[in-house]
Amino acid sequence: MSKKIGFDNDLYLQEQTAAILERVNMFDNKLYLEFGGKLLFDYHATRVLPGFNPNVKMELLKKLRDKADIVLCIYAGDIERKKVRADFGITYDSDALKLIDDLKEWGIDNVTVVITRFDNQPAATIFKNKLERRNIKVYVHRFTKGYPTDVDTIVSDEGYGSNDYIETKNQLVVVTGPGPGSGKLATCLSQLYHEHKRGVNAGYAKLETFPVWNLPLKHPVNVAYEAATADIFDFNQVDPFHLEAHQKTAINYNRDVEVFPVLRSILEKISGTSSIYKSPTDMGVNKVGFAITDDDAVQEASKQELIRRLLRYKCEFTMGFVDKETPQRVELLMNELGVKLDDRKVVGMARDAASEAQSQDKGNEGIFCGAAIELDDGTFIAGNNSPLMHAASSVVINAIKHLADIPKKIHLLPQGITQAIGDFKTNILNTKSASLDMEEALIALSISGTVNSAAQLAIEKLKDLKNCEMHMTHIPTPGDEAGLRRLGLNVTSDPDFSTKNLFIR
Repeated sequence: MSKKIGFDNDLYLQEQTAAILERVNMFDNKLYLEFGGKLLFDYHATRVLPGFNPNVKMELLKKLRDKADIVLCIYAGDIERKKVRADFGITYDSDALKLIDDLKEWGIDNVTVVITRFDNQPAATIFKNKLERRNIKVYVHRFTKGYPTDVDTIVSDEGYGSNDYIETKNQLVVVTGPGPGSGKLATCLSQLYHEHKRGVNAGYAKLETFPVWNLPLKHPVNVAYEAATADIFDFNQVDPFHLEAHQKTAINYNRDVEVFPVLRSILEKISGTSSIYKSPTDMGVNKVGFAITDDDAVQEASKQELIRRLLRYKCEFTMGFVDKETPQRVELLMNELGVKLDDRKVVGMARDAASEAQSQDKGNEGIFCGAAIELDDGTFIAGNNSPLMHAASSVVINAIKHLADIPKKIHLLPQGITQAIGDFKTNILNTKSASLDMEEALIALSISGTVNSAAQLAIEKLKDLKNCEMHMTHIPTPGDEAGLRRLGLNVTSDPDFSTKNLFIR
């Protein structure tokens, strides 16, 4: 039994393209479109909207590339403190470089970079130099004088006027950036100020995937978004401006609602006329809600995402990244929807695997780790750690053996290979354990595949693990995490470490 599909990508692409072009025509054929969320690899959307293409926004841009310029914003403070994008494990500045490369692969090379709230931070200056020496145009915008309350100063030569004008040639300018707070809105407004001074009646709109404005406030899709932003205190609410202006309920989130009165004043000050937007929801061009084809499938997927977020935040609390209130907020959201940890079945399976390993080796005082994978057909595969390999490596090997119909007694990793790698780790690299983590096990498997037909058959099944659910009883080591990320598994773990050592390689 495969996962139910609840979202129609083709319909979304059709509806979203039409909505954007319609909005462009509402202005003087110049629209600054703020792209919220992730431009590429939007795995949150894929998880809560089964069938959603994580790169659908790029498909959208590909259709519009002859009409669009791309402006990539990155906050100087995020560069300076080396903020990390969790799903890739890379810093925001590296993510920006990766995004530029990805855009080029999609045939989109008209990309300009803006470093926002720039104050000569050393790391941001190095980042700017690196880009410029690779022939990428970089602008720097400093903090806007008067923001957020002094509209007269903001919309003046002292405010937005002090920023350099970003040269663009197309009627649509997509403004994007890694993570929240990257300065996308400020960049759009600064450009509007300069455009109107040049006599161009440019406009602003926003494409934000979540929350979905035409779903109920407590719909699991919107609740899952609230959980995803629990660490930055975002919450969803009924848009009061939309309700007053149109007598219709629409869902937005607190920051957009809070900033709307100021934003509307700024837009009216720039244009010199009343804004066509009566609410923050009016500014959006989001058509996601119209492409949901199976609401039951989407609701169930979103409830599962709530559990993943809880487990992730509990681990981040253990590692010191968030405060205890963050997972507590997600627990409250789960309680509202009646979602329990036991609803994620791989959790119990992984814990059972760890307990079973401990019962079979009672004389060992080490830490016993368990892992479990739920395959697309509903089959559960378990594994545990051993002197030979980590629990993550064990369960993946077991899973691909099952998918390839290889009997359990057949070994995919010959003893000679595992022993050679183990000896290399302990004798040459001076590590304390010879046990293979996920990355090392994949390398060993690829070597084995050159001489072992069963291993080669199993290797071909690795791609079938993408988007499968997995749980571990312990926080994955860096080698496990990197390998599992490459395989594309949806991994969660209990908030415990796999070793008593403070330093984990």
